[in-house]
Amino acid sequence: MDLSFFQSETAQRLRAEGRAEGRAEGRAEGRAERIQLLLDHRGVEVSEEERARIAGCTDMGVLDAWFVRAITASSVAEVFGPEED
Repeated sequence: MDLSFFQSETAQRLRAEGRAEGRAEGRAEGRAERIQLLLDHRGVEVSEEERARIAGCTDMGVLDAWFVRAITASSVAEVFGPEED
């Protein structure tokens, strides 16, 4: 009889936390991709360094602020804002 599906509470909690982290990372990655897509669509030039900065950000609050700014920004500097420099 295979009982390998039984896990300790600690193992279950760690597995659930891992899934939550994965979902959060996925949301951040998706938001970063949308920011870059929006900037590309609007014709805003984005350097490789700036693309890496956007892609590397995992803070949803920062990504949300960048997304809102990207809607009207004419440069990536405007997206990052003065508090990000």
